[in-house]
Amino acid sequence: MNVEIDHHLHGNELAQTPGKSLLDFSLEELTVWLKEHGEAAYRAKQIRQWLLKKRATSFAEMKDLPAKLRQELEQEFQLFPGRIIKHQIAKDRTEKLLVELSDKQQLECVLMREPERNTICISTQVGCGMGCVFCASGMLGLKRNLKMAEILQQVLMLDRLQDSTEKITNIVVMGMGEPLANLPNLLAALEIVQSEECLGLSPRRITISTVGLPEKIRELAQTGIPYNLAISLHAPNETLRTQIVPVNKNIGIQNVMLAADQYFDVTGRRVTFEYVMLRGINDTAIHARELGLLLQDRHAHVNLIPMNSVEPLSFVEPSRKGVDEFIRILKSYGVTGTARKRKGEDIDAACGQLRLKNQQ
Repeated sequence: MNVEIDHHLHGNELAQTPGKSLLDFSLEELTVWLKEHGEAAYRAKQIRQWLLKKRATSFAEMKDLPAKLRQELEQEFQLFPGRIIKHQIAKDRTEKLLVELSDKQQLECVLMREPERNTICISTQVGCGMGCVFCASGMLGLKRNLKMAEILQQVLMLDRLQDSTEKITNIVVMGMGEPLANLPNLLAALEIVQSEECLGLSPRRITISTVGLPEKIRELAQTGIPYNLAISLHAPNETLRTQIVPVNKNIGIQNVMLAADQYFDVTGRRVTFEYVMLRGINDTAIHARELGLLLQDRHAHVNLIPMNSVEPLSFVEPSRKGVDEFIRILKSYGVTGTARKRKGEDIDAACGQLRLKNQQ
């Protein structure tokens, strides 16, 4: 049985207060603001620590700040640029947030718990323009890119869902939107996440997913930061991939493969290929053999994702036997494949699913 916390009814400590988002202010900008208000510059680091590391949910909690300063912060700022409007908790303790931004647009983010890790999934756009036929994120079209602070706030909001014994160990940028289409804002947010003033997370624990934009993959490689790269392939040949991922018509699988090879050459990081399995469409033995031939000489791993049912779409997940046979065939070509464990099935955990249901 899932639990839904309605923040409209019960209030929300992370809700909007008057003024600007504190996340929109850099350390330097916050220092200037403090000086204008007659406060010492070192207070900026104290405030940032409460915001980025100490999981403060209100300015009142920032007890090492003078009461007058806390009041001034409360009057002029809000912690985050958005507020939680739905909070769902699944029976497997997966938690999903629907966040409303200052312009009333909505985004989703998820916390997934495992015995040895806590992984969060974050979004980079409101909606998506890639048009993958099975995905709820793009069914309402692309509205806009998320700002740096709107990406970072997802990490911080999800961090606050954990108890004092828990910590975020992994981030997957696999939520709503195409991350590489909003690369500058994503990289700026991840830079803060990796810093010691925030989570101090290694880039090797961060995975960026893309439909496969070759020039943007090369741009990501040239940053020199060894993020894990996951490419949403979903089909082993041009015709089928263009049917499932329409933007492939202007890209082509071979161009995607070439960019993936170059990413490995530059970063040394093995590329993962995401493959949503749609029964009777891309999950047969023939498709498995085609995929094996495509990837057999590459440093690659296939992450098979049984379709997560999304209304009003009619796609069906494959059988467990079919998934196992697909993996067996890939292995015969020397390609490793694993089936992703489904999380949060009872709380609309598929990308964009909760937002779509809420807006419908």
